[in-house]
Amino acid sequence: MRENLKRAVALAIGLFILYTAAAGSFDALIQRSVMVALVITLGFVSYPLRFGGRAAAAALTVDICLWAASVAACLYVTGNAERIMTSLPAAGPLDIALTAVLVVTLLELARRTVGLAFPILVGIGLAYVFFGHLIPGRLGHRGYDIWFVTETILLTDIGVWGSLTGIAATIIAAFVLFGAVLLHTGGGQTFMDLALLVSGRSIGGAAKMATVASASFGTVNGSAVANVATTGTMTIPLMKRIGYPAPFAAAVEAVASTGGQITPPILGAAAFIMSEMIGTEYLRIALAALIPAALFYTGLFTTIHLFALRGNVGVVPPEDIPAAKTALHPVRLLPVIGGLGGLLWMLLAGRSVAFSAAFGIACAVVPYVIGDLAARRRPFATLRALLDSLVEAGNGVVIIALMLAGAQILVSLINLTGVGVTLSSLTVAVGGEHLFLVGLIVALACLVLGMGIPTTAAYVLVAAVMAPALIAIDVEPLVAHMFVFYYATISVITPPVCIAVFVAASIAKTDWWPAAVNAVRLGVVTYIIPFMFLSYPGMLWSGSWLEIAEAALSGGTLVLATSLFLAGTRIRDSRWLAGALYLSAAGLAIVPSEIALGVAVALTVVGVAWGRPFSRSRESSHSGSKAVPSASSEFR
Repeated sequence: MRENLKRAVALAIGLFILYTAAAGSFDALIQRSVMVALVITLGFVSYPLRFGGRAAAAALTVDICLWAASVAACLYVTGNAERIMTSLPAAGPLDIALTAVLVVTLLELARRTVGLAFPILVGIGLAYVFFGHLIPGRLGHRGYDIWFVTETILLTDIGVWGSLTGIAATIIAAFVLFGAVLLHTGGGQTFMDLALLVSGRSIGGAAKMATVASASFGTVNGSAVANVATTGTMTIPLMKRIGYPAPFAAAVEAVASTGGQITPPILGAAAFIMSEMIGTEYLRIALAALIPAALFYTGLFTTIHLFALRGNVGVVPPEDIPAAKTALHPVRLLPVIGGLGGLLWMLLAGRSVAFSAAFGIACAVVPYVIGDLAARRRPFATLRALLDSLVEAGNGVVIIALMLAGAQILVSLINLTGVGVTLSSLTVAVGGEHLFLVGLIVALACLVLGMGIPTTAAYVLVAAVMAPALIAIDVEPLVAHMFVFYYATISVITPPVCIAVFVAASIAKTDWWPAAVNAVRLGVVTYIIPFMFLSYPGMLWSGSWLEIAEAALSGGTLVLATSLFLAGTRIRDSRWLAGALYLSAAGLAIVPSEIALGVAVALTVVGVAWGRPFSRSRESSHSGSKAVPSASSEFR
């Protein structure tokens, strides 16, 4: 009964997303309030309050009451949308009650889906609004009563119905549906097969395949954790089977899925939020992310390759690699090519993002249906696949929409109290005019604030609180937002609250701590690359071609030297000599100086030529796909 109800509500959400993407969204408050009502409904069905025994009935009663009251609050806004936008009504007792139950419901569903971290943050924000006037000094404020807070949260389009909820209800929802349709029309298996064809026959190919496949999924689905749970069930067992230790296999999947969030053109949907927040075109943000993403994958592939050489991890077994004629068959490829091509065509033509996603869906579905007809597949099976994509989209958008609605509440409270500006001022006061010191403070704050929170919500939070600190010392808004976005993203692989690693480790059936250690090592360049945004504007595709080339060379040198150091390579059988050389090269690559960059390149070239780290004969006297005992031992 519950599963049927869950499927029905998810299907309704999928149809609502499809209709509003293709035909155009409703007025802002109507679109957002209806979407929130739908995701709240599915949230209660999918994540019920669970008590055993006699308390089960009480739990169901609590859920029904919260659901009814919170949906009533949403529909109240739907019915009064015009009055709210034209007359700015004052809050009454009913409004206060509806606001309270809506906020409690959103936070409770957030607790059930992603844990306590996010609800606690929002709860702190609410407490600060009501009691901040009791705090002395710069962190205090004049205080706000419940009437004004209610008006802000419920009866305006800057509270829970603000732009972040709007993005979730339109742009992100459309892309979640696009990704679901792409996967259910054959894109999922196609991504896997193409990844195996590209990398399966190379040394340690299973981990490289996992990187390619997880990145492909991750940039579309908007959640590193969900991506690990989806692709990890296929990639992690394959990596273990050909010889990778379980902690390392889990780390590869967690880092690769996280990398999808920073990969253009979609950046896990954060690109659209960033575009809205800083008023920059979406395509400009996608272009800015190109070089950093390339550096990320260069570092990851290099480290994986070196690990495979040292650990004698072989290629993917031939029986697991699909035939090229199967993977590249037009029936398999056309839905993927059509979907992605239609999406990019409409985006480049200047159409809205939601409509572009709808057009991409149509371009994927048409060749899929034609292919099924040509293969004489039963129409019911084709229809079932399309309905499943709508259901998956409905399920996929729930957590994102709930988190962004909650994040919108928190952002509205931050703006109301001005605490974001205050924290930025304090950061600048501590760091002074020292760009890298301020950057270090901001980076640490972003890692802490983003722990336990999905990528999109984490970015919204750190962008509101910490990005202004960088902007205050004359960092360009795009650079500042890309800086905090990177650290918000990698918080999911950063101990102690590394939720992507937790999921990957459970699939790999290993302890999370060694997996987390290896995840940090695999993704270590991602902790460094954002600082290069501050040193080299060309890193974000800004400036002349010479400046862009210099930034790419410095980044490539940093990534290669760091990967060689972390892989424990040797020069003349000495790790100390190799470590000193590669660390020196990495440090010099960050310095914005042509002389320093030249020396860094020279040191790296000397190290590679002298140590020959990419030679199997230098790393091992064995062959085949022999398993190694421990990932951690390989990385000492």
